[in-house]
Amino acid sequence: MMNQSTHQKPHAILFPYPLQGHVIPFVNLAIKLASNGFTITFINTQSIHQQISKAGRSNINDNEGNDLFSGARKSGLSIRDVSIYDGFPIDFDRSLNHDEFFEAILNDFVFHVDEVVGKLMLSNPSPNILIADTFYVWSSTIAKKYNLVNVSYWTEPALVFSVYYHMDLLKQNGHYDCIENKREDIIDYIPGVKAIKPTDLPSYLQSDDTNMVVNRIIKRAFKEVKNVDFIICNTVQKLEPKTITSLQKYHSIYAIGPIFSPGFTNTFVSTSLWSESNCTDWLDAKPHGSVLYVSFGSYAHTNKETIAEIARGLMVSEVNFIWVLRPDIVSSEESDYLPIGYEDNIKDRGLIVPWCCQTAVISHPAVGGFLTHCGWNSIMESIWCSVPFICFPLLTDQFTNRKLVVDDWKIGINLRDEGSISRDEVAEKVKFLMKGKEAEEMKQRIKKIKKELEDGLAINGSSQVNFTKFMGDLESILQLNHIAK
Repeated sequence: MMNQSTHQKPHAILFPYPLQGHVIPFVNLAIKLASNGFTITFINTQSIHQQISKAGRSNINDNEGNDLFSGARKSGLSIRDVSIYDGFPIDFDRSLNHDEFFEAILNDFVFHVDEVVGKLMLSNPSPNILIADTFYVWSSTIAKKYNLVNVSYWTEPALVFSVYYHMDLLKQNGHYDCIENKREDIIDYIPGVKAIKPTDLPSYLQSDDTNMVVNRIIKRAFKEVKNVDFIICNTVQKLEPKTITSLQKYHSIYAIGPIFSPGFTNTFVSTSLWSESNCTDWLDAKPHGSVLYVSFGSYAHTNKETIAEIARGLMVSEVNFIWVLRPDIVSSEESDYLPIGYEDNIKDRGLIVPWCCQTAVISHPAVGGFLTHCGWNSIMESIWCSVPFICFPLLTDQFTNRKLVVDDWKIGINLRDEGSISRDEVAEKVKFLMKGKEAEEMKQRIKKIKKELEDGLAINGSSQVNFTKFMGDLESILQLNHIAK
């Protein structure tokens, strides 16, 4: 039982999914809420916490390396971080053993969550709100047990949420989870969603093996989300108006994005899982708009042959580029995947780094294009910097995000639609984006989309209005909960 007065400010527990693409928007949400008077308890898994701490020590004082939010508190925000055991030793390779790890997240993690939340309820002030990533399947169980307002945070576009939400329609119409004769025609029956091709569905909904652990997580998560009190979404109303309006018929859903860190390129909270290379001096020496930024995010993998063809294509294109190549981009057990002598051959024209501060790079005037896996954070950040795309989705929502970028907003081009890629295709698409006459029209369109983001975040913009409404509705339910006691 919570012990609170009617004047107790809201105290929210934030539970990001244990992947960097989810941690970043959760950190930004934590700062936004704390800036609006919330007390925040931020819970990372011990593994994620240690990775971020280790990566961030080069940029912060060593004695603060294990306290991710010390800088936020120095600025007056009430945020503390807590780490939680995820069922595996710290040195367990969660990427290499993906299925085993997420099987435990699906079935066993709730017991560790229950233990941690139970202890937090003894603190003063005790929490009264739970904000969990939509992919977690236990939020209603925990919220009900501890009398917490149950908020689901969706860190991807509303289009992807709607597709997952209506998986039953996909199954009924033969586009998903079919024993035989799976349909390949256009999908035009999802409420609030324009016609979409099966190849534009998230990768897990394109798979014939619907019993994979990720498919089971999605199925349970989107059954679970129907029980929450509120859903907040890291998108902009005007970018996805019909989809959001349709979803609002079922739930209290608020489009409050894009939620960026206050400084965009610099924040007082570290979120990177790897040490960041500083690319500024290299970029400063390059002409305006001449550099292609290449990154496939923090999670998805590809094969050695694909990396080699992209490498050769970048060399043939004769375009300047920065390429983020994670050590585990192919596999945790293999790191030798570039052609022999490649870095010597690209000389001053190309810079290859294991990781960097993405926002610092794409906001640099020298960067004129982004070859991307189409993660949602990357898309929002690049639009904010008016940098158009070459799209190379690898996994999960990235295929659906590509549809928005290429087909709906027309601010990017596909690297390929299907099959393996070739160096010639890579070089052709890179030259088109960076030097082609048609690319100028794309750059003008992305400036218009950026204006939609700016307008949404303005004082009377849709995202700010929706955030204010969310805060008001949240306060109302907190008051009702207090009266009920």
